[in-house]
Amino acid sequence: MQVIVNRNALADVLVVASGIASARTTKDVLKCVRLTATEGELLIGSTDLEVALRCSVRQVEVRKPGDILVPADKLTQIARESVDETLTIGVEDQVCHVRGVDSHFEVYGQDPNEFPPVPDLEGEPDAEVAVEVLCRLIDQTSFAVAKENTRYAINGVLWEKKNKRLCFVATDGRRLARAVGAAEQAGSGDASMIVPAKTIHVLQRVLANGEGQAAIRFSDNQVIVKCNGYVVSSALVEGQFPNYDEVIPKDNDKSIELSTEAFISAVRRAALLTNEQSKGVRLSFTQDKLVLSSRAPEQGEATISMRAGYGGENVDIGFNPNFILDALRVVGTPTVNFEMKETNRPGVLKAGSEFMYVVMPVSLA
Repeated sequence: MQVIVNRNALADVLVVASGIASARTTKDVLKCVRLTATEGELLIGSTDLEVALRCSVRQVEVRKPGDILVPADKLTQIARESVDETLTIGVEDQVCHVRGVDSHFEVYGQDPNEFPPVPDLEGEPDAEVAVEVLCRLIDQTSFAVAKENTRYAINGVLWEKKNKRLCFVATDGRRLARAVGAAEQAGSGDASMIVPAKTIHVLQRVLANGEGQAAIRFSDNQVIVKCNGYVVSSALVEGQFPNYDEVIPKDNDKSIELSTEAFISAVRRAALLTNEQSKGVRLSFTQDKLVLSSRAPEQGEATISMRAGYGGENVDIGFNPNFILDALRVVGTPTVNFEMKETNRPGVLKAGSEFMYVVMPVSLA
């Protein structure tokens, strides 16, 4: 095998691929990426047996086809630290030679036949969605995924397809984020699956700065997403996702419209006077005004007032400021609506009809 490849294009793919290859595994082949040179392309694959990635680098001149397994971390470091516009990669006796103008690296490889298969998306997908929409659906839900490994069924994002409507949902038991969007093409039939958090993070990197369409294949035990020259395949989270519709309040009778930017600023400032013992920020809704206040024992207090379109009865409610900020950072709209009912009931943040966020209140002393 011998190829001359654009270094930046190679490094971009390897950064994503090496994030999948597991350094902690006892199987050496899973610490590697597979390089396969065919006519006009260099195919790079990686997998940890749960998530797999393949990507075609076309900024390449293939002088001799072939393939090899190379440790992902070392090849990524070489590509990132090199200063050449192109790198020449050759293989002799399972040794990968990487050459620049003034450099030569010999990296010991392994037999590519030992590498697990990495799926491709062939045939018609089950749905096609704009990359911009898929990015939004992921960004508006992934932050709410549960971090505790003991709650396995919510250690991922629920993906639902109903006709041409996609709905993504995530929860950690204290908050719930739901985002909806339209698929431009979709096959018949509904689908529902829980996509693991690691796969979501890989997709965020693959979709970043992307454009065009993403093709999605749903199955009982796997999801495959193809876009921007990448194919990401993943096993699914087992278990039953909670019935999220049951936790969405239906009887909130108070609503306030807020400037997203101003609300972010007010919450950030109020959060300055919180600590481990007093994590909550009080939101006091009065006529045409929202007052945010916080108090940290032995440190001080904060009070921030902002204009707000509110005409209901006065109400105070406390929230974890970080939970509020997590949602406000991804709404993508100039204004948001905050709905509530009582001090001890969940609040609901909405941005149009495409994003909704349910957050539990916290008790305030």
